[in-house]
Amino acid sequence: MSDLLIARSLFGTTMGFHIIFATIGVGLPLMMLTAELLYQKTKDHDYVIMAKRWTKAFAVLLGVGIPTGTIAGTQLSLLWPGFMEVIGKVMALPFQIEIYAFFIEALFMSIYVYAAERIPPWMRISSLILVALGAFASAVLITNVHAFEGTPQGFRIVDGEIVDVDPWAAFFNPSFIVTAGHVALSAYTTGAFVVASVAAFKMLRTPFGTRVYNFHKKALMLSLIVGGIFSFLTAINGHESAQYLHKYQPEKLAAAEGLFETQSYAPLAIGGFTDRETQRVKWGIEIPWALSFLAGNSFDTVVVGLNDFPEEEWPPLFVHTLFNAMVGIGSLLILLSLIAFVWNKFLKRDHFPRFIMWAFVASGPLAVLGIEFGWVFACTGRQPWTIYRVLSTADSVTTAENLGILFILFALVYVVLGVAVVFVMLYYFKKNTVIDDINRAKQKNVPLYGSNT
Repeated sequence: MSDLLIARSLFGTTMGFHIIFATIGVGLPLMMLTAELLYQKTKDHDYVIMAKRWTKAFAVLLGVGIPTGTIAGTQLSLLWPGFMEVIGKVMALPFQIEIYAFFIEALFMSIYVYAAERIPPWMRISSLILVALGAFASAVLITNVHAFEGTPQGFRIVDGEIVDVDPWAAFFNPSFIVTAGHVALSAYTTGAFVVASVAAFKMLRTPFGTRVYNFHKKALMLSLIVGGIFSFLTAINGHESAQYLHKYQPEKLAAAEGLFETQSYAPLAIGGFTDRETQRVKWGIEIPWALSFLAGNSFDTVVVGLNDFPEEEWPPLFVHTLFNAMVGIGSLLILLSLIAFVWNKFLKRDHFPRFIMWAFVASGPLAVLGIEFGWVFACTGRQPWTIYRVLSTADSVTTAENLGILFILFALVYVVLGVAVVFVMLYYFKKNTVIDDINRAKQKNVPLYGSNT
């Protein structure tokens, strides 16, 4: 492996691991807030128990998300000095504001965890709102740096020097709203379906009709409703993302769809893989004219093909598979939500078939995979550029060598952290079962949030 490939692999592994915790860390506070609001409205103890248990899980995940995020920030400086030189002069604003966002999230998370039973309901809700806003802002601000990489503005380069810097123009770059929206909506989707996955698994292992079964059924239906709403909104935002690519990164859109020739009435390729030799998508299903409509809301929209660009500037053609996997998972999550809604609301069935329950169990891991596919597609589809048409990846990488040992050591660290998270979560929730929390919630003067064995 070349030093460039090792550097990309090292940073990609770090972000691939960190993004799991970062994404759930954005989505789970919304679920906590929703459960808390339902509790304050209905006084149904099941909802406050959900909020408590999800809060404990969130705290564990946050404990891993913080150090992995710190590692990612350090690796940015050490592995990509050329990139950080531009970012430091032009795009430092999101990093600076993100510190305040994280401070708000951590502060009000502490208030909610340690004082939930000593503060009035409006303060509990306010604390969770600020936790959710802090998590949302952190994700949006960091995502804004990625948006800037795709649509850089707010500076010029003259004779190799960065001049005419306008940090606010860089901050509000053309793809900021669309990209940040996609990240936030998909994070809320993932957080909801991770909860649905756990609830469905617990229902499969709990006798039907018991108190604990009904608790998990409430959690499942709540998470499927929230997940369904945000997965649908993510799909709408995805349409806007396609139009953004058509306007600002046409070769990325062409690679995503395996389109080589510029054409109007361009077809949308679903499935298959892109064959460079034949310049077509093999074994894919083509929907006539659909790509043109997605790109410009008109069937006669001209979509630029890869052959209009130098081949050395083509993104890797496997991004077509990543794009299809991301879209396919998103579509499946919408379908699962619709099935649950129809089954429960219109058919009035009291339980789901076992195969559907296992589909709900799979929805959480699939949602996380969808995030991974989407992130890799977004970053790999921009190659060979770190900052689109301004700075190549080869020019931004460190000149240091012997990065292979770092790659191996960091990979081992992530394995240890991953195992530790699973162990801590299993240990905590085995020691603090649902029925324990149900009994605590019924008793007066017995703390629910502060009870940890």
